[in-house]
Amino acid sequence: MFSPVQILKQNAEEEKGETARLSSFVGAIAIGDLIKSTLGPKGMDKILQSTNPMNPLTVTNDGATILRSIGIDNPAGKILVDISKVQDDEVGDGTTSVTVLACELLREAEQLVAQKLHPQTIIAGWRKAVEVADQALTQAAMDNSADKEKFRKDLFNIAMTTLSSKIVQQGREMFADLCVDAVLRLKGKTDLQAIQIIKKLGGNMSDSYLEPGFLLDKKIGVNQPKRIENARVMVANTAMDTDKIKVFGSRVRVDGMGKVAEIELAEKEKMKQKVGKILKHDINVFINRQLIYNYPEQLFADSGVMAIEHADFDGIERLALVLGGEIVSTFEHPEMVKVGHCDLIEEIMIGEDKLIRFGGVALGEACTIVLRGATQQILDEMERSLHDALCVLSQTTKTYKTVLGGGCSEMLMANAVNQLAVQTPGKEAVAIEAFARALAKLPTIIADNAGYDSAQLVSQLRAYHTQGKSTMGLNMNEGTVGDMIELGIIESYQLKKQVLQSASEAAEMILRVDDIIKAAPRQRNDPGHH
Repeated sequence: MFSPVQILKQNAEEEKGETARLSSFVGAIAIGDLIKSTLGPKGMDKILQSTNPMNPLTVTNDGATILRSIGIDNPAGKILVDISKVQDDEVGDGTTSVTVLACELLREAEQLVAQKLHPQTIIAGWRKAVEVADQALTQAAMDNSADKEKFRKDLFNIAMTTLSSKIVQQGREMFADLCVDAVLRLKGKTDLQAIQIIKKLGGNMSDSYLEPGFLLDKKIGVNQPKRIENARVMVANTAMDTDKIKVFGSRVRVDGMGKVAEIELAEKEKMKQKVGKILKHDINVFINRQLIYNYPEQLFADSGVMAIEHADFDGIERLALVLGGEIVSTFEHPEMVKVGHCDLIEEIMIGEDKLIRFGGVALGEACTIVLRGATQQILDEMERSLHDALCVLSQTTKTYKTVLGGGCSEMLMANAVNQLAVQTPGKEAVAIEAFARALAKLPTIIADNAGYDSAQLVSQLRAYHTQGKSTMGLNMNEGTVGDMIELGIIESYQLKKQVLQSASEAAEMILRVDDIIKAAPRQRNDPGHH
């Protein structure tokens, strides 16, 4: 016997053909199974424990968050994690749906490959299926943007649908309203920078509210005015400690104590000049990203200027945007600096904490959502839920189109795809049928998660859709099939489209794999490696 030729490095692994495909399928399907129980209004949450001491516990049912937090070694699994990330960045919600759909497609593909269908044939069939599904979805999409009232109702319903599967489900009318108000203030922009979310422990969820204007979680300096109207604000990022020598930290050799006092005086003089320069900008509020030490603080107080220190970077960036000013770090040319404006700055109390409220800010769309809750985990999950809703809503204010939720859109697409399968000759038809089955799996999983009889419900739903009653979907409160328009279960068209595209692309990519090569691990005791 000859020993086989070694091409790969020692310890590198290779999986070929069937085994490679199998391990991709198994990995992807395992991940789909892991998060499919979080899908839908009756979905369950997961607890993620991490070794990070900052937040050891996360309780969530946000697909992207779950997938981001679990360490995955399977390459196909990683692809699914990536599509859920993309879904999160593009649309903000639907992260679970996209992963589950991709996983169901692969489950179907596994069966087909076992029946000796070539992966390329399956992919060709799927491509046709995606086109048809996309057309069906686009035809079914509604657009009420012409009618203000109706559009607001649509947005409200979309928010309700998005939040129905999240932790804020009990008070979701209130939260849906919050989100719609916040997004409508943006007037069609999709930049969520102007909406700030502040989390404050205490109270309960229903104490959350929307604060028009901007809240900064900081304190006002000592002995300074606590309330200023017609504020002219300078937002700065500069060191307000004395510039050259830190007298008390350094070793200074001097002839006598008198000399130390001289050095200190010189330092104080420098500081005084700097504050003088800042005051020349005709401002009455000075907000700095860094600390402001006692002496300059006292100088500001003497001139009746409110000074706020240590507003962290995120706060500063957002503040400058909202007040319409710029972040300043040199003070030589007062005439070139854009100073921010707002009508009123005052201290308010939320729970135990004092915050600074900026009312009547230059950027009218700015607002702050204040969340209250019993534990940090609840607050974090509320923030994730609202973030999802805000993203979806802002996408919808851009594209205006809405489709029906509750498994209705999926069934509609599955129906269209099935009709295509009947008309297609050849082996591709089998693949197209499989695609329709995978789409129909989403309503099945939603029903299963609520503990209803999914086989019964989904076959009813399929019958309705085949008869052309294309607004029927699952009513998860009753466990029946109902009319989604009456129930107001509406989702963003952009979201559904993205789910369809991403999931099929990812599944196709995993299906194309026939060889997995893992590089050899690097040896630890390399002489060249220190």
